[in-house]
Amino acid sequence: MISRRLFLTATACLAAVATVTPAWAASAEPAATIDTFYGVLLGVMKDSAKLGFAGRHDKLAPAIRQAFDLALMTRLTVGLQWANLSPTEQQQLVTAFSDFSIANYASQFDDYGGERFEVDPKADAAPGNDQVVHTKLIQPKDKPVQLDYLMRQTQNGWKVIDVFLSGTIGQLAARRSEFSAVLRQEGPQGLVAVLKQKTAALAGG
Repeated sequence: MISRRLFLTATACLAAVATVTPAWAASAEPAATIDTFYGVLLGVMKDSAKLGFAGRHDKLAPAIRQAFDLALMTRLTVGLQWANLSPTEQQQLVTAFSDFSIANYASQFDDYGGERFEVDPKADAAPGNDQVVHTKLIQPKDKPVQLDYLMRQTQNGWKVIDVFLSGTIGQLAARRSEFSAVLRQEGPQGLVAVLKQKTAALAGG
């Protein structure tokens, strides 16, 4: 099942838009960002076999880059060590983390068995000015899976900055320990190399 492979590894409908607007266009409301992203994701799931990994990757990449603040997510995952990196090292890590995140979705959502997504249109307030959007993955032969998205408003609309499975620890916190250890032992280039290796493995390379 998609849910078992995606969620147990802690990695994790189109909104109405004008025909002249891309499906991944920025939304004014946090729930609309997720609604739009899920629409693209569901379409990819339905065509997954025909698309193959490369096709899924190409269709998901712009939607993920629009819905997720990948640069901020990279910084939050790296943690305090981020301030010690040069701008070039920071950009290399953002690129590697973004490529890995897109490849992860393209690899995990590789079939379709009648799943659908439900998005609560009313977001809950979070510390600061952030919002939490509550969603569910509805599975025909299994229990619904709760997915919550921590959202932050940017000049380009509401963006995801973390994902929580069934109220558990966020993805960023789950990855921070691994990333921090690699940074301490092998430096930023070592972490970039690890992320590239993970991306290649997801792509079957």
